[in-house]
Amino acid sequence: MRGTITREAVREAILDATDRRLARFGYKKMTIDELAADAGVGKGTVYLHFSSKEEVVLSHVDRIVERLCVRLEQLAAKDQPAGDRIKAMLVERVVFRLHSVQHYSEALNDVAAAIRPGLIQRRAQHFEREGAILARVLADGRRAGEFKVPRAPEAARALLEATNSLLPYSLSPQELGDPADVARRTGAVADLLVRGLRNLP
Repeated sequence: MRGTITREAVREAILDATDRRLARFGYKKMTIDELAADAGVGKGTVYLHFSSKEEVVLSHVDRIVERLCVRLEQLAAKDQPAGDRIKAMLVERVVFRLHSVQHYSEALNDVAAAIRPGLIQRRAQHFEREGAILARVLADGRRAGEFKVPRAPEAARALLEATNSLLPYSLSPQELGDPADVARRTGAVADLLVRGLRNLP
């Protein structure tokens, strides 16, 4: 990479190359040398940004979730009833992830099996962040009299757990099926969950 390229642009180029190489070769066959060549940087430049191959891949997953959370914040800020926002957010968290790895031939668990402990730890942090956004909307709904949920953070966690089975982790994108069908199935689950929130004792 030549010219006045920012540190952030170099980092993004490395993560873009990581996405391509994971999709095509998986984690085990991906090398830092090939990753650097794909990104158009030197091997040393990769190590200036990331301490290891594992950290590169975990940062790639972090970037997917960072972009998802931006989208969830946008949906949370809409001028709509809380139930509509919650449903849209639950569908988005599944469909966004599916679109992000749709070009992968393996499930994420298989792609990153070698870094599973780090991935599970990161995943817990990701869910916590998503849960915080959902909890704010749940609290909005409670204040508006739309929901009867007493503890928004606990309800948010339950919503995440109820839709986690639809995420592209243990199944490959191909096994999950057509994105439109995944969105429909997630929407049906989200609709049931929102109805339950409105009718909690």
